[in-house]
Amino acid sequence: MPEGQRTPSECAREEALRRRLRKKRRREIWYFRLTVIIFLLVLLFVVGVDKIMSMQKQRAETERWEQTEAETGNAAGTAGGTAVGKQADPQNEDPDHAAAGGIGDEGISHIRSCSEEWNLILVNPWNAIPENYQVELEQLDNGQAVDRRCYPMLQQMMDDCRGEGLDPVICSSWRSREKQEALIANKEYRLMQAGVSEKEAATEAAKTVAVPGTSEHELGLALDIVDSGYPELETEQEDTPVQRWLMENSWKYGFVLRYPSDKSKLTGIIYEPWHYRYVGMEAAKIMYEENLCLEEYLEKYC
Repeated sequence: MPEGQRTPSECAREEALRRRLRKKRRREIWYFRLTVIIFLLVLLFVVGVDKIMSMQKQRAETERWEQTEAETGNAAGTAGGTAVGKQADPQNEDPDHAAAGGIGDEGISHIRSCSEEWNLILVNPWNAIPENYQVELEQLDNGQAVDRRCYPMLQQMMDDCRGEGLDPVICSSWRSREKQEALIANKEYRLMQAGVSEKEAATEAAKTVAVPGTSEHELGLALDIVDSGYPELETEQEDTPVQRWLMENSWKYGFVLRYPSDKSKLTGIIYEPWHYRYVGMEAAKIMYEENLCLEEYLEKYC
């Protein structure tokens, strides 16, 4: 055999070695890909679980906020209900007390939405949402939704508020009729769990939770905003940096604090320093400058 020429057995060994190396390399690549896939699956699982838990926590928190807001919000018309926290103004608990403008209890219920403008629809314990009312919603990043016509100004207001180094949180906004029915049903259930009869529970629940059709949240124009540093629907919310900024600036974006502390006899709702309503730029400016609630504005200008 010529010098330098490999024997058949040597060639066979080299070929076998190459095959083993190729097989090992393919196996290593396969193991690497499998490891990457497993890592990605684990990562997706962890992220998914975290997302689900976060959504469940957010949903539970929203339900708690909505139930609290619904129960505190309807109490004004039920003989002196007070918000959680500070004591309400004794004057506003007096059923014979005539609120600002000389409109007493008999004068409250006659105020109507005298304007065809969508942003000035009046909804309170005496004025239900119109039967044919429909709303086109704009979904927010946190799962909330508002009437899309007021969304641009809401977004601008939130951006400007955050631009001041504050952290506002929209904890409740549009609610469906079914959601409002669920809130009052939940209140009834909890009363019955406490030993109250079904009939009495229905009566008591109606005193503290807005009857479906009489909540501004069904309009898509109302929202509850809290400070992330104090996310509680309590009267002390008024002292947070977010609320101080909103109370001073929300009117510039067409929003007003809907239920001021001195207007409960007019609005039918106790003081809620977190509940804002879109009424439009012109109306908001007048209401802010003249210290009017929506009922007073409609009475005076419509």
